[in-house]
Amino acid sequence: MSVPARRRQVAYGRQRGLSVRRACTLFSVARSALSYQSCKAARDAPVIARMKALAAQYPRYGYRRIRIFLGRDGHHMSPGRAWRLWQAAGLQVPRKRPRRRVAATRPRPQAPSGPNQVWSYDFVFDRCANGQQLKCLTVTDEFTKEGLAIDVDGRIRSPRVIDVLSRLVSERGPPAFLRSDNGPEFVSKALLSWIVAQGINTALIEPGKPWQNGVTESFNGKFRDECLSLEWFRSRAEAKVIIESWRQHYNAVRPHSSLGYLTPNEFMAQTNAAPPHATGRVAAVSGPSRPGPLHHLLREEQMHEARGAVSS
Repeated sequence: MSVPARRRQVAYGRQRGLSVRRACTLFSVARSALSYQSCKAARDAPVIARMKALAAQYPRYGYRRIRIFLGRDGHHMSPGRAWRLWQAAGLQVPRKRPRRRVAATRPRPQAPSGPNQVWSYDFVFDRCANGQQLKCLTVTDEFTKEGLAIDVDGRIRSPRVIDVLSRLVSERGPPAFLRSDNGPEFVSKALLSWIVAQGINTALIEPGKPWQNGVTESFNGKFRDECLSLEWFRSRAEAKVIIESWRQHYNAVRPHSSLGYLTPNEFMAQTNAAPPHATGRVAAVSGPSRPGPLHHLLREEQMHEARGAVSS
């Protein structure tokens, strides 16, 4: 039995009426050891205080991610010590409702091997305190996990989606693939025409298989868990400011577990500094470039319209 445990037994014996001398004799503890103060507790006190402050600032972060923030503050430690201090501080991340998991061995079509190869996008919905609806278009780079854009409005139609994608293409260049579900905004003729004009391939997920768009689903889950569920938006204008601030924090500050606890910006910087063959390009993603299913659909519609014009 450890000495601290025997000291606790001495304290219990004294509460039951034993004298100090008698209790120490029974439990083989030196009387001088009763006043011993561990220097480890004094050394850990500022670290625990900082850990509590970070846990209050980021209530959805666990000890692994908090450990990265502590390292940035100069408190470097192993994961084991971080877990011990986390338990000593009595901290715990609130549990979320468990969701049905899908086998991770299922392949994802057109998996990226470098930045700017596959962008995925989807919608997230919420509501302000004044009753205004929020419709958020999220665009993510699947390789760097970077949140490229979060466009917020009450209604977002295909022209608005084209405007957001056009701005990103002008800043970063066109991706090799665009991945999305089969929502009406993503399969509209206007968006399909724009995709064909930009020379971008499509990677639509199969109906009923959201895991094929897993990167965006994961990003949307973090977006809701760490922003939408924690913030109280008084208006849509306030929501736009707060959500954009969260997106920048996600890219520049928040460590990402699948990136070795680097931020997306840090991972992007390391990728750009790596040799060119390390990230590859379109051929490394999907082999020979070929048009996606939406290109064929659009061409069939155009041919049908052309036949109708000739017959008339």
